Amino acid sequence: MLYCNWQALLLSMKTRLLLDFHIYGRYTLFMSLFELLLVAVGLSMDAFAVAICKGLSIQQEHQKNTAVQALVTGLWFGVFQGAMPLIGYFVGARFSTLVGDFDHWIVCLLLALIGGKMIRESREADSCPNPSFKPMAMLPLAVATSIDALAVGVSFAFLE
Repeated sequence: MLYCNWQALLLSMKTRLLLDFHIYGRYTLFMSLFELLLVAVGLSMDAFAVAICKGLSIQQEHQKNTAVQALVTGLWFGVFQGAMPLIGYFVGARFSTLVGDFDHWIVCLLLALIGGKMIRESREADSCPNPSFKPMAMLPLAVATSIDALAVGVSFAFLE
């Protein structure tokens, strides 16, 4: 339910940009602080959910280091959630002129690959979650939860 509300909000922001384009003949990309905060909160919801699940996976014998583990988890997700939009923006600004003609085909291919991977993984046996806080366990989680932030950075670059 909350996800649908965020989709509606982002759709209304896109509609506002299109209306500005039709009225003024150009996009007005100045987002208010409130709009920027809403985008940031929407992007961080998946990292928040994974951090909660990671905290719940701590075994009883590791209870003494929960403050350190919470700090490590916050740093991993926070750094990646902050860096990925910047990386996406700079990469998108660099390549927006090169892929502008066939960008929709790239998106179609990526979505088909992701969908196929999801279908394949749904047919595999479930595995136990890894309760480790080592970099090899945290890096894939941090990257996976910040991919949407990378996409938002790329889309901001394509709007200019």
